[in-house]
Amino acid sequence: MNEPTIRSADWSRLSIAVSYAMTIHAGQTRKGTDIPYVSHLLGVASLVLEHGGDEEQAIAGLLHDAIEDCGIEHEDEILRRFGPRVAGIVRACTDADVIPKPPWKERKLAYIAHLETVDRDALLVSCCDKLHNARAILTDLATHGDALFDRFNGGRDGTLWYYQVLADAFLRLIPGKPLSRELADTVARIGQRL
Repeated sequence: MNEPTIRSADWSRLSIAVSYAMTIHAGQTRKGTDIPYVSHLLGVASLVLEHGGDEEQAIAGLLHDAIEDCGIEHEDEILRRFGPRVAGIVRACTDADVIPKPPWKERKLAYIAHLETVDRDALLVSCCDKLHNARAILTDLATHGDALFDRFNGGRDGTLWYYQVLADAFLRLIPGKPLSRELADTVARIGQRL
């Protein structure tokens, strides 16, 4: 695992990352909603900090979708602005860097296999990302019912399969942590609502 960097005394690097994330994701919304996409990025960064992450991991949480959703050109910019550790975490959290993206199931299977090879920095950020998404699914399920799965490329069954496999993987890869347990519990609650 990479050694954590001492955070800036005033969180200035995190502040710069918030501005950068808000700029590159401007106008994007969460699938099938009017919710600004940056809310997800801020939520992931918050979860990273709540679960013991440092400033660089939180920055990676803010930028984890930059390559995937905004373009490969952001990889070099992230490296330049935030350094190799942040860039490495963002790269490890990216499931596609080409357009069009590979087929959904192929990407998800590759991402699951990829989790076996990443360091604990990336596992923390990825698990926080998946937990934030699972919480949103659970909340939206109460409002929209099964119709919410129309938003997802994997549909109902594919989405449930993916999150269950992720929950199982994180329980194994980061055992004994409240974060992985909360993801598993949230995914179980989604299944119970159906």
